[in-house]
Amino acid sequence: MAENQKLVVCFDIDDTLLDNDQMEADLSEFLFETFGAKGRDRYHELFEATRSEFGYADFLGAAERFRMDDIHEPLAYDLSNWLLDYPFPTRLYPHALDAIASVKAFGTPIIVSDGDGVYQPHKIARSGLQEIFEKRVLIYIHKENEIADIERHYPSAHYVFVDDKIKILSSLKEQWGDRVTTVFVTQGHYANDAALRAQYPEADVTLEGVGDLRGIDLSQLA
Repeated sequence: MAENQKLVVCFDIDDTLLDNDQMEADLSEFLFETFGAKGRDRYHELFEATRSEFGYADFLGAAERFRMDDIHEPLAYDLSNWLLDYPFPTRLYPHALDAIASVKAFGTPIIVSDGDGVYQPHKIARSGLQEIFEKRVLIYIHKENEIADIERHYPSAHYVFVDDKIKILSSLKEQWGDRVTTVFVTQGHYANDAALRAQYPEADVTLEGVGDLRGIDLSQLA
């Protein structure tokens, strides 16, 4: 099959393959235990300010700002080490790896994620996903605005996009039309926000979890 005819299956990372909500809950617990409620709340304040400024989650950027609040606080180093040492392989959703493997029978799986340029690649590598996807990784600020670049790197007649954010899937469907099959996985807080979901059309396929991709031949939906 010609390369531009081979199905390309794009996987999001956070709350699609990895339970990012649980990671953030673990981080909040660590912050409370190490810095108390005031320190936990201050980190979250800086994290949201960083997200608003740059348009993506930046855990390390917020940690650096947290450190600058009190340059003489050595416990701030523990936060950096906690983030870098976090056991991401334990946060892969059940059967996520099986779902990726099943896709290889009929298409090329790639990662298409949003995030910063340091921690997001670190997360992907540390979780083992970089190796599993054979380094087919794209990281943007707003991936729904990057379909031309996705096509440039991985040309195909048809794409499948697996994501937990219905807003992004809806935007991709508007742009790609019949060239994309959208797969909505109802994992994480974004996916389970009923008011948010009600604002957008349903995806082509809705699954309870990414593991439910096993055994589904998405090429039949193209």
